[in-house]
Amino acid sequence: MPIASPETAKRGRPPQVPADRVARRANYIASNLKRVWSTLAPLLLPARTVADVGEALTRGAKPYVGDFISPGWYELVLRVLQEPKFPKTEAAQIKFLATSIAGWGEISARRSRDIAQLERKKRRAQHRILRYEFYVECSCGYKGPSMNHACPECAAPIEWDDYRVT
Repeated sequence: MPIASPETAKRGRPPQVPADRVARRANYIASNLKRVWSTLAPLLLPARTVADVGEALTRGAKPYVGDFISPGWYELVLRVLQEPKFPKTEAAQIKFLATSIAGWGEISARRSRDIAQLERKKRRAQHRILRYEFYVECSCGYKGPSMNHACPECAAPIEWDDYRVT
């Protein structure tokens, strides 16, 4: 049985990247891209080489380039820009680029987009309060649950100034 050298890739599954971390990164990168996209897009979209990407990011995203995209990821950004399914609209381009590079090269751009999409879907499906009611004692003499945040008998509304959530 041959012995694997240290230079060869290890077998098995690649390391797992937490989905919530990828989604948070994607949101952070997208928020920064939105701020600079009007100046960055004309420089970044026609880029054909890694040097072009670096130049576009350092000139077009000046205050943010060190925060969300480091020079090591310029090749990843270039690959994302050259994908056949790269969108045409501004909002879609920002979201596509942000979610693609949120994996920081630890995972593929496609997998990064899939993880971010699943995390967004999971957050939308989280449990939430659909309706809440109050037990009221009204000046009309009614005692019981409120209906539509008012007394069901005389329709006196609940005064929100008197109610404090702790």
